[in-house]
Amino acid sequence: MKKSTRLIIKKGLFIGITLLISVNSWAQLLPYKNPNLSSEERAKDLISRLSLSEKATLMCDISDAIPRMGIKKFNWWSEALHGLANNGNVTVFPEPIGMAASFDDDLLYRIFNAVSDETRAKYNEARKNGQENARFLSLSVWTPNVNIFRDPRWGRGQETYGEDPYLTSRMGVSVVKGLQGPSDAKYRKLLACAKHFAVHSGPEWSRHSLNINDVNPRELWETYLPAFKSLVQKADVRQVMCAYQRLDDEPCCGSTQLLQRILRDEWGYKYMVVSDCGAISDFYTSHKVSSDAVHAASKGVLAGTDVECQWSDHLYKQLPEAVAKGLILEEEINKHLLNVLIGRFDLGEMDEDNLVSWSKIPMSIVNNDEHRKLALDMALESMTLLQNKNKILPLNKSKKIAVVGPNANDKPMLWGNYNGTPVRTITILDGITSKLSADKVLYEKGCDLVEDKVTESYFSQCSIDGKKGFKVSYWNNKDFTGDVVATQQIVNPIKLTTAGQHEFATGVRLEGFSGKYETEFIPSKSEEIVFKCGATGYFELFVNGESLAKYNNWRTLPSRIPFKVESGKKYKIEIRYAQLNNWEANIEFNLGKEVDVDYTDLIKKLQGTDVVVFVGGLSTQLEGEEMPVSYPGFKGGDRTDIELPVVQRNCLKALKQAGKKVIFVNCSGSAIALVPETESCDAILQAWYGGESGGQAVADVLFGDYNPSGKLPITFYKSMNQLSDFENYSMKGRTYRYMSDPLFPFGFGLSYTNFKIGKATVNKAEIKSNETIKLTVPVTNAGKRSGTEIVQVYIHKVNDIEGPIKTLRGFQRVELAAGKSGQATIDLSPSAFEFFDWAQRKMMVTPGEYEVLYGNSSDPKALQTLKIKIK
Repeated sequence: MKKSTRLIIKKGLFIGITLLISVNSWAQLLPYKNPNLSSEERAKDLISRLSLSEKATLMCDISDAIPRMGIKKFNWWSEALHGLANNGNVTVFPEPIGMAASFDDDLLYRIFNAVSDETRAKYNEARKNGQENARFLSLSVWTPNVNIFRDPRWGRGQETYGEDPYLTSRMGVSVVKGLQGPSDAKYRKLLACAKHFAVHSGPEWSRHSLNINDVNPRELWETYLPAFKSLVQKADVRQVMCAYQRLDDEPCCGSTQLLQRILRDEWGYKYMVVSDCGAISDFYTSHKVSSDAVHAASKGVLAGTDVECQWSDHLYKQLPEAVAKGLILEEEINKHLLNVLIGRFDLGEMDEDNLVSWSKIPMSIVNNDEHRKLALDMALESMTLLQNKNKILPLNKSKKIAVVGPNANDKPMLWGNYNGTPVRTITILDGITSKLSADKVLYEKGCDLVEDKVTESYFSQCSIDGKKGFKVSYWNNKDFTGDVVATQQIVNPIKLTTAGQHEFATGVRLEGFSGKYETEFIPSKSEEIVFKCGATGYFELFVNGESLAKYNNWRTLPSRIPFKVESGKKYKIEIRYAQLNNWEANIEFNLGKEVDVDYTDLIKKLQGTDVVVFVGGLSTQLEGEEMPVSYPGFKGGDRTDIELPVVQRNCLKALKQAGKKVIFVNCSGSAIALVPETESCDAILQAWYGGESGGQAVADVLFGDYNPSGKLPITFYKSMNQLSDFENYSMKGRTYRYMSDPLFPFGFGLSYTNFKIGKATVNKAEIKSNETIKLTVPVTNAGKRSGTEIVQVYIHKVNDIEGPIKTLRGFQRVELAAGKSGQATIDLSPSAFEFFDWAQRKMMVTPGEYEVLYGNSSDPKALQTLKIKIK
């Protein structure tokens, strides 16, 4: 025998013995610790070894460690809506409503693959540094929001992928697949979550008590449920979050119809259901369907909610008492805990890191060049050009322009909501400035987002102990007690944040600290002043010992507090602030006199500039989730008026009257009734909330370095008169599917080139109910520059009087050079012709004639038609 052959045999024996030892080692482990067993087998074994109280704590979103079993603390609540949220130095992509305008689910998949990489990297780094599994830095992310944006007043509509069930389904599936990783991997990269199940889209102010009972079965199945079904059956989503409100008298988190009959029995869902935070306690505090916490907890579990999210004092920890009272059996708890533990085993967080490939993702991947490019690419694709009179766009780079408006130089506006803090942000002013020499850009804020007054600051008139400004004392606890760890004197309006890992002062921790801000103000005359303040955390304002404002916010929302002062009287001002929970700390404060906005000075400053880029719209200071601060036209984060705020309308009108050419860049997470703006503005670019590179994307479009291709994922209405009551969930008259007189229709968006869509062909005009047809649509770029057209396909069932006018069932992006032709090839599967059948009370493909409408928007004038017959 050759020496080489003997070496090979010895090496093979060594490997075989090693493997045998390894297998025997695993076999000697308790089954729940054996990674060679299935997650279900391991979960069942672990459940058999737990006490009832241990089982209960594992069903809370903050799950305490169980050291005797080697179970680590686990947090189910993290957010990754458009990047890892509530964390610093991450990549922040555009808000989802903006990403929906791209109609690009392939790019969306790549983005959320990047998001999951960054989340794992941050998680890995935290573990390496010995940090516990904290809220907002875990492997469970409560994303995506696939609710239907049925009404433009909803403040959280920005988190969705628009008003159409098919577009939302396509985009949602890509999000989940990107977050969870390859389906054939041993471990999930993250666990995604489809929320909020179901029939949930405002109002924010009544969501804890609202009872929705005006949705008929057809609207339920054709509008509100398709995206959830797609995420369950096409993306294998591992979590579903039930919503706050009631549906047909039952709270969604206590609805057996939703969580058992539909989700599990009809769709075959086999993973975990989580509650929205506080939804279980709503059973007895708001909905009044349970008498107390114990009954609410048992009701939630029995209905199918496996994990309870709660701000504190979890109700599910009282499940042992529910068992003792006979409200629920321990066997029932075991069944729901099984779903929870399978999720944890599927993540690999119970196993050694060397077995989990995702545990090796390094921090160097966070906000790397590839991810930055993805953020810019999506911001570019989201840009939606709504108006371009006389082809004023693109702008000439050789001419001087003015940049005006409240959103022009605002970084947080670009970040949207449920966001992280990026490494760097390119504001819209930054982007425009990068295109021109310094002498060709004039910037003036011009006006506020909403307020029609300007605050003349009196901060410089404050002093204490003979020093200007505020004296500040800090403690490294939340109680303002013990030794002061730092002091400082603040001489400018207060604006502090821990975003980006910045300390409030040297020696002050990033979390779990408190501060007291003190000064004295002696007014020179009697008048009414205002205190302008906002904070993330605990905030309380005292004047001469009296509390004027007190709140504990999970985000910074500016508030205005009027206060009358007397000349010569001393006013002692004290602010107490404490960082709480796991949120980043922020505090803002100013005081002064409000004066009316006068555009005369603005117009004078703009002399010599003919073109004005006005950057306005809304921001997440105004629209968002259950916000405690309201402004004229806004209530609790929702809108009560869908027009542009009056102060901005007046500013645009003044600019137009001064003879300026006005390009309006509208930043918003919802549709605005821009009827006056179509008159006062020469061009309108809908820029959404564009993320860390949103400003670059806006500038690239304005100056023609990128040809816009975005299409509206929502209808832009003409006025509030086109909307029914906000709390009415009937689809009648809502969205492009049930209304026909919009200002700008769903699917609409202009380009700098001219596309022509030819006559489509199908491989079959008559099919059986289980057949797929292939639609081929010719597209020609008849213009002078390259661009991308988005071909859209809608279906209408002929003689279906009560059904939708049309409903999107296919789309494809077609990129063409100037003068070139191509085609979109779109498969229409049987589900494209599926509608609710009243006779059988379910979604079906039924025989009959169908119209296939194709074009570049939902506008009837933009669509051509062919007929398909189903036998």
